Amino acid sequence: MKQLPRPVTPQAGGYGCVGAAWQAHGEEIRGFLRRRLGDAHAADDVLQDVFFKAMRQGKAFCALDDPRAWLFKVAHNALVDRARTAHAAEPIEPLAELLPAHESEPVSAVDALTGCLQRVLGELSSDDADVLRACDIQGQTQADYAQAQGLSLPAVKSRLLRARQRLRRRLVEVCRVRFDDLGQVSGHAGRTPAPDPTA
Repeated sequence: MKQLPRPVTPQAGGYGCVGAAWQAHGEEIRGFLRRRLGDAHAADDVLQDVFFKAMRQGKAFCALDDPRAWLFKVAHNALVDRARTAHAAEPIEPLAELLPAHESEPVSAVDALTGCLQRVLGELSSDDADVLRACDIQGQTQADYAQAQGLSLPAVKSRLLRARQRLRRRLVEVCRVRFDDLGQVSGHAGRTPAPDPTA
């Protein structure tokens, strides 16, 4: 097994926070990339790119509220770029051959979960939905959200934590989402049908 890029020491130009984040999350990101790519060597190549991007951030990386989220976002973006590059080299098929013959395609699991998530967000309190949309969906930092709402950073962190817990409970109850031991979504069975009012 290829080893993770070696983290820098705290004395190496103030990049100790990159090394600490890498040691804390590097293996988790490697697993994420391997699951998505299905190729250990390709995953390690992307992982190395993520590490170098973190290093290029320098001291700005140390100011991140959530280095793990930043690393995963960079890893995800690298996967998207890799897919675009791979598909750019493929020959383009005529559109008529790509379209199904008037058959409706089933809704994918991801699309179904996205739809259920949107409905569940609409069922949460406006405070919960607002902080979740701003910080988790739109990518606003907790510090920026705190400033925009006139709240302290600890208050926003607490509000976001409670909102995530309530969202998770509702996703399990309503969308029948299942989580693995790491807290990652491992599947879902779709939204629980509404009770029949005529029964």
